[in-house]
Amino acid sequence: MPHQLEKPLWNPYFAGILLGLVLIASYLVMGTGVGSSGAANRLAIGAAHWIAPTAVEQNGYFGPFVARGAPVLDDWLVWEVLGVFLGGALSAYAAGRMKLDILRGPRATTGKRIAFALTGGIIMGVAARLARGCTSGQALSGGAVLSAGSWIFMLAVFAGGYLVAPFVRRQWK
Repeated sequence: MPHQLEKPLWNPYFAGILLGLVLIASYLVMGTGVGSSGAANRLAIGAAHWIAPTAVEQNGYFGPFVARGAPVLDDWLVWEVLGVFLGGALSAYAAGRMKLDILRGPRATTGKRIAFALTGGIIMGVAARLARGCTSGQALSGGAVLSAGSWIFMLAVFAGGYLVAPFVRRQWK
């Protein structure tokens, strides 16, 4: 298939309005907001249960997820994240942006970029479990219902981002 020209990115304000409408629809249809760390948590518990079922069943934290033979992946967040992945893939394909690539700055090697991405992802994953919600769940769902903890969390995320940005920016210049 010949490479098609990339379409321009959406206006961020328009995309934000659509995201808000998705959040409203989530509250109306599911009775709860959006998020993703719960799905990652369930996938990890499901993988651990497949490898070592007895250890997971006897664990005080993991056990309730698999108690009484309940399917660990039987949660709407798993399907939401699957839909986000498929929707993103479809959108990238439709915009002519579907390609396997690792974006990096001129000073960063591919290995260094992957190491930074994995390290950041692990830190965010652990932090999401400690905060009892991921950035999307805290900012969008918690912020929408005016949860003080969610607003404090997002202020801390932005403050941390501004503090770390000068160190990371060097990799992109």
